[in-house]
Amino acid sequence: FYATAFPLEGVGLGILAESHLGRPTKIEGNPDHPASLGATDVLAQASILGLYDPDRSQVISNAGKIRPWQAFVDAMAAALEKQGEKKGAGLRILTGTVTSPTLADQLERLIAKYPEARWYQYEPVSRDGAREGALLAFGEPVEPRYDLREADVIVSLDADFLVSGRGGVRYARQFAARRRGGERQAMNRLYVVEPMLSNTGASADHRLAIRAADVERLALDLARRVGVDTGTDRGLDDHRRWIDAVARDLKAHRGRSLVIAGDQQSAAVHALAHAMNVALGNVGRTVTYSEPLEARPVHRARELRDLVDEMNDGRVDLLVLAGVNPVYNTPAEIGFADALRKVGLAVHVGLYDDETAQLCHWHVSEAHPLESWSDIRGHDGTVTILQPLIEPLYGGKTLHEVVAVLLGETPAGAREIVRAYWKKRLGEGGFERTWRRALHDGVLAGSRFPDRRVNLRKGLSGALADIGTGKTAGGIEVVFRPDPHVYDGRFANNGWLQELPKPATRLTWDNAALVSPRSATKWGLATGDVVEIRAHGRRIEAPVWVSPGQADDSITLHLGYGRRRAGRVGTGIGFDAYQLQRLSSPMHDVGVEIRKTGKRYQLVTTQQHHSMEGRDLVRETTVAELAGHGGAHAGHGGQQAEESLYPDDHHYDGYAWGMTIDLSACVGCSACTIACQAENNIPVVGKDQVWRGREMHWIRVDRYFVGDLDAPRVLHQPVPCMQCEKAPCELVCPVNATVHSDEGLNDMVYNRCVGTRYCSNNCPYKVRRFNFYLYQDWNTESLKMMRNPDVSVRSRGVMEKCTYCVQRISHARITAKREGRSVRDGEIVTACEAACPTGAIVFGDTNDPASRVSKSKQDTRNYALLGELGTRPRTSYLAALRNPNPDLDEEGKA
Repeated sequence: FYATAFPLEGVGLGILAESHLGRPTKIEGNPDHPASLGATDVLAQASILGLYDPDRSQVISNAGKIRPWQAFVDAMAAALEKQGEKKGAGLRILTGTVTSPTLADQLERLIAKYPEARWYQYEPVSRDGAREGALLAFGEPVEPRYDLREADVIVSLDADFLVSGRGGVRYARQFAARRRGGERQAMNRLYVVEPMLSNTGASADHRLAIRAADVERLALDLARRVGVDTGTDRGLDDHRRWIDAVARDLKAHRGRSLVIAGDQQSAAVHALAHAMNVALGNVGRTVTYSEPLEARPVHRARELRDLVDEMNDGRVDLLVLAGVNPVYNTPAEIGFADALRKVGLAVHVGLYDDETAQLCHWHVSEAHPLESWSDIRGHDGTVTILQPLIEPLYGGKTLHEVVAVLLGETPAGAREIVRAYWKKRLGEGGFERTWRRALHDGVLAGSRFPDRRVNLRKGLSGALADIGTGKTAGGIEVVFRPDPHVYDGRFANNGWLQELPKPATRLTWDNAALVSPRSATKWGLATGDVVEIRAHGRRIEAPVWVSPGQADDSITLHLGYGRRRAGRVGTGIGFDAYQLQRLSSPMHDVGVEIRKTGKRYQLVTTQQHHSMEGRDLVRETTVAELAGHGGAHAGHGGQQAEESLYPDDHHYDGYAWGMTIDLSACVGCSACTIACQAENNIPVVGKDQVWRGREMHWIRVDRYFVGDLDAPRVLHQPVPCMQCEKAPCELVCPVNATVHSDEGLNDMVYNRCVGTRYCSNNCPYKVRRFNFYLYQDWNTESLKMMRNPDVSVRSRGVMEKCTYCVQRISHARITAKREGRSVRDGEIVTACEAACPTGAIVFGDTNDPASRVSKSKQDTRNYALLGELGTRPRTSYLAALRNPNPDLDEEGKA
């Protein structure tokens, strides 16, 4: 295991990469890193497949012809010689967000060498509102950091902070620690205001679905009620009772509350959130501030506009596009592709020969993060030194090496560049020891940004009024959001992420226009109808998905689809929402028209494939009910003996493995599903096979709605193999391929399986998967390197399912036997348990009364899924626990 980091938008998540014979095969969280705390998310887990993607760019090219690295070096030297004469007036560099101290130092030295040159930054998922909101509130750009462990009441203003944004994995762990009941601290309460159903909204005790454009006015009303001088009494006329109840709850928990604004919201919402936290005494307790993570904080939309204007004016002689794809992922209205054609010499550095590379003169294949030396900051400023797990598969170059060429420095590897920077920064004395410790731990000691004292600007109320708080256009709005799996399109060629069902809709291999049930009725729409969406002179066609929890008169479009040059997997899937986006309103816009086209489109969802609805599947209770009834409405506190027609119980003299899944902690992120896929060599089957109900995931995450579909409560339930003590599958297998182990596992012997599928028919949980076709790619060399050698690779015609990661059990058992001891509690961590950001999954020996899993099974919320069938599942659940405000009704409505 080697410590490194997974970068997204320039910010690092600390990870440990598992290596077999020099081949990285699995990602785990780094427990020593403050952003991961030992867990990961779906994007980090899927980065292994991205590393071995055979569609990655494999060569350096010039005008479509393969060229050597030295030819590129010579071409840049010639181009920069001309720039030297005019101090770099025609040199422009466009990057994503840069927090890497080494890369920032290189770029700053480049600008110092060519003082008329310009370095621009842009990201498709806008955080300009967050930056401008801090400037508005405090007069300086600062980065908020939250401590959810200390927050009794949390209000989210369109912030999906549990699964996205900076620090999402850490915040999910902290949030879940206060959701289990019976803990050291009382259960927290979460209010969420948002236009579309997010994972954070699904976890809320009270959720209010309103248009994104109306969040400003609600925030204004809420701020005024908690004591902020807003300078105006304008606000949201609706939902008065809801706002009043939330305000009372916040004021009752001064210093123990927290207001979080979403990255995609406006500067006014962010400024109001900061002001509320100050007014409530939360600063220094549940929220602190530091200097920005970015090496050079900028207004990204403004920078992109400036660059496009310069290209159109013919002022750009040499443009270096470093790790970005602006031809695809910038708003179509700005015409980046047309402007790029006017550049004298365009250079693209990237992982793929994508839409932008196609229009550039030079393309340099970039090294994957798992092949690279670099450095990066985490959500709190902590530095991680990225180290490669493998030599670049296709000879890719890092941005450090490309910028070194621009600097005219003697060619050096990225390791030497990064080491040289930190040796200069830290000094010669003791450097080697510090360097080796940083590589080993995955964190550079003392690199976290210190807290910064902040003060609200005088005259904030006037500034809020100046930017038009309280003004919003009516009619239909469109909301743009990064896709939860392919993000802004950069992961479009990742089959694991394409096939992973979306959290709210359970859609795979597509995006859709999400509309509320009430709006669908008003507009005469049904799921699968293709509509034309017009906005500000531009139009797209998109299939409709009727989505419970969506705000009325609001259409959500996910970015990242409609790729035209993404590789064999990601090209031509879905529609391109960037075509409707405007740079002035990048994340939500008004003035939208919608029209039915009369066409239909097949959308594929997995929610109904293994339907068990109509039975007592996913349970929930409230804090009050649990206290008043001793858990009678939740679970039954342990495995009770049900009458059963199955054979007598097995007896275990040694270990007896079991698992619990806490539904209070689960946020439905599906990190467990991708972790299981990576660990167990599970193949991708494609959209057609998913449509036929043949997806191969060994653990699925079911999603259930409770109550009014326009404002539902939402519950998520991960479902692996239950490892039944009295397993229905074992009794019907004619060849004894599914058998019971002496440690309680329901094993599969692949060599015996002849594919009758009787076991699947007899499984009430529908957790067994059958290889109908040869889904595994046996021929692509890079994919052979990716697979876990501890797990067999299955061919067609066999049944497969969750094994509790038996390979990890065997490894721990062998290690313990060699050392003459028993397996320790917590020594075996299944792939799903390791990845889970919230710690919802607990695995261990149920024969050990002191083990975590045994204690969990004695919880009053513990229950067996379909326990009435008498199968005695070894996986059990803890009922979801909610903490509603008594001043609001069940749905949290006014």
